[in-house]
Amino acid sequence: MIEHNRQQNQLPSEIKPAFKELKVLQHMKTAGFKKKFGYSCSFLFQLVFVLLFHHKNWFRLLESEKGEAFPGKDAVYRFLNHSGYAWRRFLSLLSSSTIDKVHALTRENRVSVFIVDDSMFERNRSKAVELLSQFKDHATGSYYKGFRMLTLGWSDGHTFIPVDFSLLASLKSQVSGIMEGIDKRTSGYKRRVEALLPAPQVIPTMIDRVRSAGAQASYVLMDSWFTHAPLIQAMLDRGLDVIGMVKADKKRYLLGERRLSLQELYFSAIPVQGKNKGILRSIRTMLSPGIPVTIVFVRHRSNKKEWLAILCTDRSLPENEIIRIYGIRWDIEVFFKCAKSLLRLQKEFQGRSYDLLVSHTTIVFSRYILLAWQHRQSTDQRTLGGLFHLLCDEVGQLDWAIALKQLIDLIEDVTKKANKKIAALIQTQLQQWMASLPSYIKGYLPNLSCES
Repeated sequence: MIEHNRQQNQLPSEIKPAFKELKVLQHMKTAGFKKKFGYSCSFLFQLVFVLLFHHKNWFRLLESEKGEAFPGKDAVYRFLNHSGYAWRRFLSLLSSSTIDKVHALTRENRVSVFIVDDSMFERNRSKAVELLSQFKDHATGSYYKGFRMLTLGWSDGHTFIPVDFSLLASLKSQVSGIMEGIDKRTSGYKRRVEALLPAPQVIPTMIDRVRSAGAQASYVLMDSWFTHAPLIQAMLDRGLDVIGMVKADKKRYLLGERRLSLQELYFSAIPVQGKNKGILRSIRTMLSPGIPVTIVFVRHRSNKKEWLAILCTDRSLPENEIIRIYGIRWDIEVFFKCAKSLLRLQKEFQGRSYDLLVSHTTIVFSRYILLAWQHRQSTDQRTLGGLFHLLCDEVGQLDWAIALKQLIDLIEDVTKKANKKIAALIQTQLQQWMASLPSYIKGYLPNLSCES
């Protein structure tokens, strides 16, 4: 029992204040995480959470000298494989409360956005993982086994917070199906059913959940894979404008009575005059269902002869502002790289159940949220509140007091080098000047005195 109580204080001192400030364990209790006996959910969550900072995986940690102080392998895997825990509810509570803290440090006129994108979740060496599917990597043209990790994030251009995700499988190229015996009333079964839905159908429900939790934004940023009319209309119905890249496919745009392709629309657009030579042309048009949009054509960085097209449903925005806001979308790419390379997503645990994939991914997202909040605190001076301004005032007062003392020391040095008559005159004038100083100035200089 003594050893068990000591392990409750297992968080590193570097992350313990942020862990407590974000109320991580309190959000777990609110989401309904509890066990009838054995190690508590909060203890097991902290154990997996700090596993990254031990620089070992779970297997190597149990083999180390500290292995006897930790629970058995089965206790951790039972916790991660439990289908009844509401991991999405926990992530929603944690992310929304963190966004509230970040929003307090953001100016009211600063744009905040939702970012939607997907990334590969590879399990190439697996054969019996639940809902394992085969997907094509469009960047390389090769195929991989695993999932599509559809992710929704929030950003103000400085801090990115992941708020929701779904590990999507495929009905057509499925390697293995849903495991038998899953209780259909649990959160785990609902996420399995969701995994078989197409991404455009999952994104609106993710937006609804996040907004009901309290997170708000003005725009939804997305890549060319998602900028299709039905999904754009679903965002507009929710009061959110869309900014996204579009590709030259079979999509047609209405310009008067003409139906133009993206290539034809480029030649019909008006060249943009300005200092920014990267913005080539801009045009106002409509998508085929009748959605009014602005399309801005920008120069391709790697190939100067080509161009890229960015769509925006907010027609009041100027071209340079559309480009600036869309640039925030890169935050989610940085998040994917950090989660996979540094936070050991898809590598730390190699379970077969879909519940373990969801639980461990949620823990990795929680690590990123905590680190993002710590980074915001270390780089944003406003996180100190009034203490920062008091410190600035005190430093200014100290500089003023030091300068005044140096001036008096200089006068005293001159007095020592002068003859007695001039020295006496200087000493008298200096004493009279110091005697006439206000008391609050004398309080800053308690050690200054003049010898007669």
